Amino acid sequence: MPSPTWIDQLFASIDARDAERFGSFLAPDACFRFGNAPAVHGQAAIQEYVAGFFAALAGLRHEIQDVWTPPDATICHGQVTYTRLDASTLTVPFADVLKGDAGVVHEYLIFADTSTLFAV
Repeated sequence: MPSPTWIDQLFASIDARDAERFGSFLAPDACFRFGNAPAVHGQAAIQEYVAGFFAALAGLRHEIQDVWTPPDATICHGQVTYTRLDASTLTVPFADVLKGDAGVVHEYLIFADTSTLFAV
């Protein structure tokens, strides 16, 4: 199933590690939760959180395999490859649940097992 254009643009901003552009998809009062980490509230706080995450990586790349668009939400599933600062990589499946209107995300939930991403 082809993904909506705004989803492609959203994931392009993530893969470019562009926190500001990523933030442009969020409502001012958005809620963001990555895995089991505590939720982050508000567009500015989310951008800061995401910028810190991006800075801890050399790169990342998403391959979206499926997109579903029930009313008031978009669900994406695929593979994400993280490139660590030492150039090693980790590829894991992910699922993202984006609640809101097309292109304006009010709640962003990421489900991926990144427990070994920063393991020493």
